[in-house]
Amino acid sequence: MSTHAAPAPPRPTLRQRLNRWDVAYSPYVYVAPFFVLFGLVGLFPLVYTFVVSLNDWDLLKGVGDWVGFQNYAAALTDPWFWNSLFNTFSIFVLSAVPQLVAATFIAAILDQNLRARTFWRLSVLLPYVVTPAAVALIFSSIFSEQYGLVNNLLEAIGLDPVLWKTDTLPGHIAIASMVNWRWTGYNALILLAAMQAVPRDVYESAAIDGAGPFRRFFSITLPGIRPTFVFVLITATIGGLQIFTEPKLFDATRATPGGVYHQFETTTLYLWNMAFNQDRFGRASAIAFILFLVIIAIGLVNYALSRTIATGEARASRRRSARRLARHRARTEAAASTAPEASVPSAASTALASAENSLERSS
Repeated sequence: MSTHAAPAPPRPTLRQRLNRWDVAYSPYVYVAPFFVLFGLVGLFPLVYTFVVSLNDWDLLKGVGDWVGFQNYAAALTDPWFWNSLFNTFSIFVLSAVPQLVAATFIAAILDQNLRARTFWRLSVLLPYVVTPAAVALIFSSIFSEQYGLVNNLLEAIGLDPVLWKTDTLPGHIAIASMVNWRWTGYNALILLAAMQAVPRDVYESAAIDGAGPFRRFFSITLPGIRPTFVFVLITATIGGLQIFTEPKLFDATRATPGGVYHQFETTTLYLWNMAFNQDRFGRASAIAFILFLVIIAIGLVNYALSRTIATGEARASRRRSARRLARHRARTEAAASTAPEASVPSAASTALASAENSLERSS
């Protein structure tokens, strides 16, 4: 019995090989620029900062003696570091909370059927176009303790002038007002884009069911823009904890950065002073890495809180749906149990009516 060998498969042509390589490797080529740029401007500086923080680094001489984690210990035991961290969180709270509330309110207004909607949407973005240095100089003049506009208005209504550049809380409020003025419109446009993505038929159904504007806003709009709101919250957290230009230029006439008593010296301003005024790049790098870890921790807390709130609302929605379903089943069972009883009087009344009709015809 003779056997014949199977013919060898034809060799793929060059075009077929190129098509296979395109399907297999082109996705990696498309995403490669992001990872290359991230490695150059994100990952490498982060790793290099950590390496610098472990050495007694000099700007001119470069790497010095290996000190390990002594720079971290020195930073964590320095009272001025904790003062800067307190100032950072204070300015962040005073700026982030009113900013997000105002941005949500402005976005809700811009989401309505307004005249000249494009004009108003562009108007709220104008403060973002102004450079931070110009904003800081303008607000520094407005909150000047001697000839500032705010103190002149306070004196005009009979109030004492406020030491905006000397006291701690007034300085934090003044710096937070710069941040709010510049970033509120930007965040409002992001939230507006999220609001416009919410289906309109949901609003119409809620309006038909009798839900008012506030009920629709809190029950439909806010849950619908939750992912975008979390994104805005995290970006505001990152930017708020890295604030530098506003406190640096708020009182630029003084030699001491962050106020004469360091009352509005933020952590980034503190590490800048440590690096370029005191020539301690190792400790400044340690402070930068500590700030990086703090930002990561705050971002994780924000994410966990948003997940917890979303899970709680989902559970509450399921409980409400279960209660409505139980009430509907109870009404259905009650109607089914009363249906036979109701049919008996109906048949009797029909028989009486037919009997009366027959008597009338016979008479």
